[in-house]
Amino acid sequence: MIKEIKAKVLLSHYRQPDPWFGLKYNMNLYRGCQHQCIYCDSRSECYRIENFNDILVKINAVELLKKELPRKRVKGTIGFGAMNDCYMPLERKLKLTRKALEVIAEFKFPVHILTKSDLVLRDLDVLKEISKVYAAVSFTITTADDELGKKVEPNAPLVSKRYKAIKTLSEHGIYAGITMMPILPFLEDTEENITAIVKKAHYAKAKYIIPSFGMTLRDRQRDYYYRKLDELFPGLSQKYRKSFGERYSCAARNAKKLNKLFKNLCKKHEIATRITPFKTDTSKQLNLVQLGNKAQKIKKLF
Repeated sequence: MIKEIKAKVLLSHYRQPDPWFGLKYNMNLYRGCQHQCIYCDSRSECYRIENFNDILVKINAVELLKKELPRKRVKGTIGFGAMNDCYMPLERKLKLTRKALEVIAEFKFPVHILTKSDLVLRDLDVLKEISKVYAAVSFTITTADDELGKKVEPNAPLVSKRYKAIKTLSEHGIYAGITMMPILPFLEDTEENITAIVKKAHYAKAKYIIPSFGMTLRDRQRDYYYRKLDELFPGLSQKYRKSFGERYSCAARNAKKLNKLFKNLCKKHEIATRITPFKTDTSKQLNLVQLGNKAQKIKKLF
């Protein structure tokens, strides 16, 4: 089901840019996601999305963005894709992401897009404009195998299409790379898979790969994931229950060994293992806050 809603606020913010993706601000144009990846953490109760199959469209998102951006004291990176994919199939018709990027380009803010979709190439012209400030596009790739990808990410574009999109973006000067997470235990935590992901990243001219060797599981998300494992990989959920119980953090098998292999491969192919973030001018933010405090003190004197 697709339902239109009106949001009261669009942009959330971090006190300091987050260490993984360099975000100062974050926003969701949609709630719920059509890609329906079986491992998605956004099904967890804490996100208060009752039915992750339902897509809620924030129809006033672009108007809110136009109001909120001029009020931001710090020009920090705006993130897309925290609890959904901003380039899910519905975006092809609605173009909310494109419209939001056009507003961001107008106000000259930096962006970091996290996606699984090559639909991002549609907006290459806007991204090239934003890249004069800073634009990063990270594609989630957890397996190098299209067939396995179709099982665990059923409605997302093929992994091979994502690699082609990385190459296209890189050739047009866009800072593009990979978020290699989650690496699913018993399915993707093999030396062969990690090696293949890095080698294909090299051929696609990816500038970085941000890794995490394992996954998280909790409440509704865990229940859904185990049901899908029983359907797609009979017997595998029992291995999870035996290995992890009710634990939230589920490490990949031989995580240290895989991490060492990963770093050696990235070094060989000259791929960074961390993103180079946009440098937010926190000193400017501090000065503005100090000026505001001084103004309040002066006001009290009168």
